[in-house]
This record gives sequence, structure tokens and C-alpha cells, in this order.
Amino acid sequence: VQLQASGGGWVQPGESLLLSCTASGPNLSIYRMGWFRQAPGKEREFILAIRWSGGSSYYAHSVAGRFAISRDNAKNTVYAQMNALKPEDTAVYYCVLDDPLREQDWDYWGKGTLVTVSS
Repeated sequence: VQLQASGGGWVQPGESLLLSCTASGPNLSIYRMGWFRQAPGKEREFILAIRWSGGSSYYAHSVAGRFAISRDNAKNTVYAQMNALKPEDTAVYYCVLDDPLREQDWDYWGKGTLVTVSS
């Protein structure tokens, strides 16, 4: 399974970005997809997740009300709409996938896309 993310870049505070991530590979099976991020000098943190069946979504407190997660099942793609960005949102954002046939959470990780929020 491969996860290909795109949409990172540099924005000013208050602006928006849309991240997308497409999963591909043989025998692809998805229970959830989501996003983690890692800011410079900090630990990696969970921020967003969505269940593939039903679409229930989960948000970290740090992004609730500003970020939204959505999915396109037909395209095996998950999106993170990030609004009202703050300098503290600067981080490498990782797309993740939870395979229902494997025991651990978040079995697959993308390479990460850098988001920089700065004036």
C-alpha cells in the first residue's frame, strides 16, 4: 500500500490549505484514514481521522473548528481542509491508513508534506 499526499506549502496566518492523500496498492482495504503532524522539536501528534464506512470523523482539540476531514471512497482519497492556519500549525503532515485486516492502528504512513505558516 502506498500513500501519496499533496497540497503542502507556505501560507500566511489566517489562510487556508487543502491536503489530499490517495491510497493505492493491491488488495487495498481501508478501515480509517487520517492525518498526523510533527512540528519542529515536538512529538508526532494525531489530528484527524475518518472512518471509510459511514464517515464518522475525529478531531484533535488543537484543530477542531478550523480543520475538516473528508473522503472520496471511489478515489481512495482523504482530504484535510485546513482553515485559519496559525504559525503553530507549521509541521510535516503525514497521511495514515488503518487496514482492518491488521491488528495495529495506522498500518501505513505516507512520506509527509510540509506546511509552513508564517508572515
